[in-house]
Amino acid sequence: MKIIILNYGAGNIKSIQFAFQRLGYNVVLSNNPDDILSADKVIFPGVGEASSAMAKLKQSGLDTLIPQLKQPVLGICLGMQLMCNHSEEGDTKGLGILNVNVKRFSNVVKVPQMGWNTIHNLKSEIFKGIKEDDYMYLVHSYYAENCSEAIATTNYELEYASALENDNFFGVQFHPEKSGKVGERLLKNFIEL
Repeated sequence: MKIIILNYGAGNIKSIQFAFQRLGYNVVLSNNPDDILSADKVIFPGVGEASSAMAKLKQSGLDTLIPQLKQPVLGICLGMQLMCNHSEEGDTKGLGILNVNVKRFSNVVKVPQMGWNTIHNLKSEIFKGIKEDDYMYLVHSYYAENCSEAIATTNYELEYASALENDNFFGVQFHPEKSGKVGERLLKNFIEL
């Protein structure tokens, strides 16, 4: 099993790498198109600011490569947001893989949302063995709107899409690599898709 973590300079790659190692899987960090195209599974991480992360994707040509991938792809946090149509953060045009826009939480709530929150309305094989209202760890100021591609929602100020799916593309707003046993289960489910 060849698992690639996209290494484009905007990810908390080490914690994701360690999470897979704890599950017994070796992962390769790469931005090489041949490596990525031949992978069984691709992880698309992201931390930081949307427009600068998108600029890094463009520098490496990954902005055109990622939408063409046929194997299962898991976008995490900013990685998921970059797969959407548009983000209010830096007025950033996304990859358009997930047909939804990313908005900023209002100042009615503490921004960023930071800590544990529940996921519900679970609708995908990726949540096998995970229960309604299980907790995941989140750190984000922007959210994907609730939409038809939502496979999980979370409530913080409003109900938003905390996980999305379109064909072979999956996105999670939470950090499975920091979400204990439940997060580990999600990563294992993704690998077994």
